[in-house]
This record gives sequence, structure tokens and C-alpha cells, in this order.
Amino acid sequence: MRKRLAYLLPLLLLLLVPDCLHAEDGYRLWLRYDKVQDAARLQNYQQAIKEVVVEGSSPTLALVQQELRNGLSGLLGQQVPLAQRPTQAGAVVAGTPASSALIKTLALDDRLKQVGKEGYLLLSTNLSGKPATVIAANTEVGVLYGTFHLLRLLQTQQDIRSLAISSAPRIQHRMLNHWDNLDRTVERGYAGFSLWDWHKLPDYIDQRYLDYARANASIGINGTVLTNVNANALVLTKPYLEKVKALADAFRPYGLKVYLTARFSAPIELGGLKTADPLDPQVQAWWKQKADEIYTYVPDFGGFLVKANSEGQPGPQNYGRNHADGANMLADAVAPHGGIVMWRAFVYDDKVPDDRAKQAYNEFKPLDGTFRDNVLVQVKNGAIDFQPREPFHPMFGAMPKTPLMMEFQITQEYLGQATNLVYLAPLYKEVLNADTYAKGKGSTVGKVIDGTLDSHTLTGIAGVSNIGTDRNWTGHQFAQSNWYTFGRLAWDHTLSSEKIADEWLRMTFTNNSAFLAPVQTLMLNSHENYVNYTTPLGLHHLMGWSHHYGPGPWIKDKPRADWTAVYYHQADEKGIGFDRTKTGSNAVAQYFPPVQKEFGSLKKVPEKYLLWFHHVPWDYKTNSGRILWDELAYRYSGGVDSVRQMQQTWDKLEGMVDAERFFHVKTFLAIQEKEARRWRDSALLYFQTFSKRPLPQGLEKPAHTLDYYMQIDPKFVPGI
Repeated sequence: MRKRLAYLLPLLLLLLVPDCLHAEDGYRLWLRYDKVQDAARLQNYQQAIKEVVVEGSSPTLALVQQELRNGLSGLLGQQVPLAQRPTQAGAVVAGTPASSALIKTLALDDRLKQVGKEGYLLLSTNLSGKPATVIAANTEVGVLYGTFHLLRLLQTQQDIRSLAISSAPRIQHRMLNHWDNLDRTVERGYAGFSLWDWHKLPDYIDQRYLDYARANASIGINGTVLTNVNANALVLTKPYLEKVKALADAFRPYGLKVYLTARFSAPIELGGLKTADPLDPQVQAWWKQKADEIYTYVPDFGGFLVKANSEGQPGPQNYGRNHADGANMLADAVAPHGGIVMWRAFVYDDKVPDDRAKQAYNEFKPLDGTFRDNVLVQVKNGAIDFQPREPFHPMFGAMPKTPLMMEFQITQEYLGQATNLVYLAPLYKEVLNADTYAKGKGSTVGKVIDGTLDSHTLTGIAGVSNIGTDRNWTGHQFAQSNWYTFGRLAWDHTLSSEKIADEWLRMTFTNNSAFLAPVQTLMLNSHENYVNYTTPLGLHHLMGWSHHYGPGPWIKDKPRADWTAVYYHQADEKGIGFDRTKTGSNAVAQYFPPVQKEFGSLKKVPEKYLLWFHHVPWDYKTNSGRILWDELAYRYSGGVDSVRQMQQTWDKLEGMVDAERFFHVKTFLAIQEKEARRWRDSALLYFQTFSKRPLPQGLEKPAHTLDYYMQIDPKFVPGI
């Protein structure tokens, strides 16, 4: 009976929820245009906005008009009419000098020149003697971006009476990388299957495609790589290019270009050639012809993303060539059409090196300055593989003659996947704000990738998508925040984690301060909490085998040593940690001297990277005054306690958010607490076999034996 009541309770509460807190499934993401609840603010908005004027006719301007009318009408709780010209005070006028005579009369050329092709101005001004709000840009997609900015101001209840906003993206190519396979499975995808229904394309354009493009436009994402980096050459064939064209046509009005992954061996698999050697004239001709063909289907095709000579993928090294040889061949093929090549630096070969963290730097650093002008080298944020925490990749700052493109992971491969609430802005900001010292103090990673450090005009940033067919797009309601965060930081990497969280919460849930304050704190602490109950103090690569879900610090004896956990934690009776100093692999030498001195010193290294760079005795005294073993135990236990605190915080908010999403998050936090306990107990029991020390008094004891945890083997984990 009690179990039946437990299942019925959420349903009963859904029926009892007030009308103003109607149930939602999360599909609308942050683009919820519900009526502003603050009466005074609503009245101000209603007085300031009376009508919408969008001059010009094009698919993008039609979207601008539709977004403004729907958004403003919803937020203001009354229909906002369209007008040919301003008829009263309070018009919202949107357009470019080329499309709008009204915008042209404002003589904004000098100001518009400063915001470039995609930037925009939001201005409170007068038109024909009447107060108006103007959205002006050089291009129509800039007007669309400005439209979403204006609506965001209303959604977050900002003052719009004296607008003087000038905004332009700091990074040119702002990309989502979909690791989507043609069979609709998604590698490292935890929110259902691929959005792209290749079977129904090109004839059927699912509404989700348009909603996806709209969501990306709302945060300034302007590129999407449709296919997995572990590429399938089939996507380059005529039947699939027709399908790609259909997607490109649907996305184009939103300013979203399509890109594809190129399988390096395609000339052999599709073209019948005997080689894929990038210096072979026949191979070069094949790729040029293939690029020309793609552009007949998609005239604004963005270019190729390539994973080569990594994890078994074919590449130029198969033929004794280097990465620049391979990238330049493809770059030459797309260059006449304005395309680019993004060549991934995530490489390691079949020979296990002394330290996998060093390999990308070793392979790419000597090639600096040898890549074509339309090549970006795409570098993961850290040198291993999207771990819960990694020091910034030493390649950043080390290749001043080559544009480097950041690759973040939005999908939570090593971060609890879509069952754990982990807000990733603090992780991204930790990397972006890290100082490389490439040209002295202040040479941050952010300045490397936005081109300002080395005067590059070709710039890019990529995020591995967490989007799937789940109704709420990302599996976990709060995982939507990481898609949003990536877009906002891709546009302006100087934005703070706090600001982005505040925006997203207001737009996604409510402007109620009683909700905002505790949930923002919950989000901001969530990444550190996750690190604590999984990989504290610089530990890394402790996850389960293959699926990467849950703990596996005991993983060993696999085909490659650097696919195991024991390779990275190096635990023994003396201590724990990977020595990357001069006495070990000396990976620290790949950083600039000030960083070397910090990371290479046991006394100076930030404690969050302690075991990343040093093999440390179990009785080493940490900053807290506790010995290392005790500190590890406290970190693991504290991580579990913080998840429980997250649960308590969320439980107190019942009634402030719709019941459907409230119970979704509540349930997922319960899963997270269970997984946190498993991580804590597994890791401490395993490492205790080396430390031979008891757990500190007062800490919760493991519920089971180490053997119990080692036998857990979840089947059919998504995203493998």
C-alpha cells in the first residue's frame, strides 16, 4: 500500500498544482515567454512596448518578426500588433540599414561597424519624435541575435527604458559537435537517440529541427557538426548529401551552418582508390571533387571536422605523413568555397607513451606555422580526456602561429552523465581564465582561443553536444543549463558563472528570489561537489570500463595501459598520484616556466591538481592540516554530504516550480546521492588496500565490501 501511495503522490500533486504553476516537461528550454509576474515591472514593459515594426522580407527577418510578436505578446500578457511604421510611442523596430529605411535614418554606421557581421545594437531612441526601442545590426542574423537579447532582458526582468547595448561575439565559429551516428545512436549521448532522423530525410523536416536551430540562435551558436568524429564515410555520398541539404536549408534562416566529419579513408572506401595518402595527387583530386559536390548541395557548407590517427581512426600517419599534411589537403579542397577544417588534437597512437598527457603536444607543437590559413587545430580543454577536472591543456599558448580552437564537452561523459546535476560553467571558466604565461602574465586560455593573444582572425570554440530525442532535450532538466552556458560563453567568455546561472534560472524557472538564491548556490557548487565524491585532489580517470558510468579505480589489465585507472592513480603502499615532474614523466615541462614552477612544486601546486602532478605519500600533510589519506576520506565523504544538501535545498522549493519538473529533479537527485555513495565507498575501500589506514572517526562507513562494489556491472548503459 505504501509503495502504491509513493507512485500516486506525484500525480496527485500535479492535479493540485495552481494554474500559475502549470506542469511542464522542459521542452521549451529557456525560451519560455510566460507573462511577467511582477506587476510593476509588467506595467513598465506594457507602457514601453506597444507594437513591432520589422521592415524587409526574408526568411530570417520573418523569424525576427515572429519571435518578437510571440515573445512580447506572451511576456506582456497582451497581443502586441505588427505595424508597417511606428504609429505610436513604444515601437520595437528591428532591421539592418539595408532592409530598414527607419534604421538607416538613425545613421548608425560607425557604431555598427564596431560590432561586425554578427553583432548588434539595442538602443532606446526616438523615431519620428516618438520613443522607440531599436534592434539594429549589419546582417539579418545579427538582428535575430539582438531580438533574443531583448527578449532575454524582459524574461529576466531587466530595465529596458534606457538601452545602449552593443554586443558582438568574441569568437567567430561557435560550434556544437554532435557525436551522432547514422543509425541514430549517439556516442556519449545520454538523452535518447540522435535528433537527425536520416530515414525520413530529406522529405520530412521534423519541428524539432527548427526548435533546435531556434534554441541555438538564441544563444549565438552558429555552427553544427552533424556527425560523429568517429566518422562514417557514407554521409559523403549523394543520398546522404541530399539529407544534409535538407537540414542546412532548415537551419540557414537561423544563422546555423552545417559541417560534417570527414573519414580520412573515404577515398578508398567511396572512391575505389588504393591509398588515402594526403600527398597523392589522385587523393587530393578526389577530395577536391567531393568538396565541390558538397557545395552544390549546400552552398554555405562550413567545412570538415576530422579525427585522425587516434583510437584506431585512419589518418595521414598511416602513410608516413603528419597532421599538417592531412589537414592542409582537406583545407585546400574547401578553401575556394570559404570552408574551414577543424583538425582535432586528441591523438594517441598504438604505442603507449610514458604519459598520454604529453602526446598531443609532442605531435603538434613541431607543426606550428605549417597549417593552411583556413585550418583550426581543435584542442580539448585538458590533455587527457574531459575529466571532471584537468589543468588546462599545455598546447594553449604553445602554438602562436596556429589558431587553436577550444573543445569542451557539454555531454557529461565523465560527470555522472544525465542523472547528475553538474553545472559546467565553473569548469569552463576555470580553463578559460587559466594563465598560460605564453606572453607573460595575463596570457589566458580565453585570449588564445579568441585570437587576441596572437592576432588570429580565424577563431573557434566547440562543445560536444548533450542533446537527444528526450522530450526535455538533455535528459536532466538542469543539463539544459550546460547547453545554454556553452553558447553564452562562446559569445562572450568573460561572462561569469554567476551571471549565466542567474539568467538561465530566471528564463527556465522563475524570477522569484526565494527560488533563485538557493538554486544558484546549488548550481555553482555542483561541479566541485562532483569532483569531491569522484576524483578529489587531482585524481583522474577512475571511471568504469567502457561505459564510464560510476567508479572503477581498480580497472587494469586492458589492451592499453592508458585505458586503465591504475595507470593514472599509481596507488601503492607509499602513496598515490601520477608524478609528472622532473622525477616522473616531466609533462610539467610542456607548460611555460611560471606554470612549470607552480605545478611542479609540491608546495606550490594548487591542491586541486596535487595528485595530477605528484605522487604523494599517504601521510603528507595537506592544507587542512590532515594527512593525505584522511583528507581524501573527508573529500569523498564531503561530496556525498553536499549532494544530500542539494536534496534538502531542492525539497524546500516545492511549490515554487511546476510539479512535473520539481519531481523530475527530485528523483534525479536521489539517483545522484546513491551514485555518490557508491563512488565514495568504492574509492575509499579500494585505496584503503594501499594506505592500510582506518577511515577517520565520525565518517560514514561503507555499506558493503569492496568485492561487492567491484562486481557491479551495469548493462546497456546509454552512450557507449
